Amino acid sequence: MIRKGFRRGKEDKVVEAAGFDAFELRLGDLMRGERATMGKSLLDVQRELKIKAAYIAAIENADPTAFDTPGFIAGYVRSYARYLSMDPDWAYDTFCTESGFVTAHGMSKQASGAKAARHAPFDKDIFAMPATPFIPASDAMFAAVEPRAVGSFVVLIALIGGLGYGGYTVLQEVQKVQMAPIENTPTVVANIDPLAGGGLPTADAGVNVIAGFDAPSTESLNRLYRPQALDAPVLVPRDGPIASLTPLGNGMFAPTAGERPGLLGPVVETTLAGVAPNIQVTESQLPGVQLVAVRDAWVRVRSADGTVIYEATMAAGDTFDVPQTTEPATLRIGESGAVYFAVNGVHYGPVGPNGQVTSNLALSVDNLTTSYAVADLTADSDLADVVRVAEMQVLTPTQDPDQ
Repeated sequence: MIRKGFRRGKEDKVVEAAGFDAFELRLGDLMRGERATMGKSLLDVQRELKIKAAYIAAIENADPTAFDTPGFIAGYVRSYARYLSMDPDWAYDTFCTESGFVTAHGMSKQASGAKAARHAPFDKDIFAMPATPFIPASDAMFAAVEPRAVGSFVVLIALIGGLGYGGYTVLQEVQKVQMAPIENTPTVVANIDPLAGGGLPTADAGVNVIAGFDAPSTESLNRLYRPQALDAPVLVPRDGPIASLTPLGNGMFAPTAGERPGLLGPVVETTLAGVAPNIQVTESQLPGVQLVAVRDAWVRVRSADGTVIYEATMAAGDTFDVPQTTEPATLRIGESGAVYFAVNGVHYGPVGPNGQVTSNLALSVDNLTTSYAVADLTADSDLADVVRVAEMQVLTPTQDPDQ
């Protein structure tokens, strides 16, 4: 009989999921996380803490061998931890635990930096020896020089030299003076004694002169380089042809035959009865307008286009002749009762009542003679005084002012 055994079932193992706290966080991970939270790079920390970026990376990696002087590790770690708002003492203790760094006494050998090891005199690198047979030899001095480049350089130098020599030869030939021989023997024209002061010898000095040769005068030699036309410049007026025209010689004013002496006959002068000869009769002048001030008044006269012709404070006795234009000028006055108009010696006005301002008054003869009446001298004593003074100024010395 086969005995049936009893078999226990195996218990299921419960596997718990590992959380964030189940992983071991090292000091470097915490420091890198804080630095990333602040948004700083290793170069930013180096710029602000004045600590090399290599030392900051060595602190985060718990590598004390990257420091030149181990005595500064404690200060670097505490400063970096304080920069990240961490506990500096806890950060330094954790760094020592993770890296195995032990603070050494200041006088001990471990406190100083790493020193270069001294090699024995016979300890040499065989690969650095130039006599090693299996190391390729260095290139020679002219190994990088190509023969084609050398040939081109030689051709260029030869071309420059040929051009220079050719130019020098041409210059020498141009400046060279050649003497051509002639069949006639030279004849002595004059003998000048160097001790005689350099003067020209006379005929009595025994000078042999060629027959038929006349020496040119000094003036002729001077004219050779200075023409006679340059002695006195010839000036021609620009308006000469126009200035030479006369109304009596050309055109409609020219007299007929027998009226001009020497040309066409005697001149006939025509005169008017009681008028001196040679007086030109023209059209009578148009009447003008004159402003006459009998008291102080501000006056401004504008043309038709708005330009100010006259602007001033006229005193008693001042006058102003208004220009005669196609479009009449306009008047603006501050004291209307102080100014009158004079048209061909006849006074009109005043401009307006006393103390009144008058603007845009057309200063034409027709407008003034139709708008204003002849001034009454008895009504304004100042006007009578101004008129009397003006009449006295135009009288001649032979006239009597009382007449």
